[in-house]
Amino acid sequence: MAMEQQAAPSSAPVALVQETAALWSQCLGVEVKAEDDFFALGGNSLTGIKIIERIFEDHGVQLSVRDFYLAGTPARIAGLIEQGRAGT
Repeated sequence: MAMEQQAAPSSAPVALVQETAALWSQCLGVEVKAEDDFFALGGNSLTGIKIIERIFEDHGVQLSVRDFYLAGTPARIAGLIEQGRAGT
């Protein structure tokens, strides 16, 4: 029996993960869950930049393109946003 993955890393509130997934849904035009992979959903560099810009506008956190692509899921991106807010 497979264990269910946590919806969010411990550093990211579930609401932030859900907000991040909703942003991805809006930009990608598909339903997005916390652990969905950006590229598997059809994400590309232009969409990635658009999401990064919206994260900066909405949260004041500047993610690098590299960090965004390496994180790759709304849950991990939410964790990066939370870290950025904390200044770590």
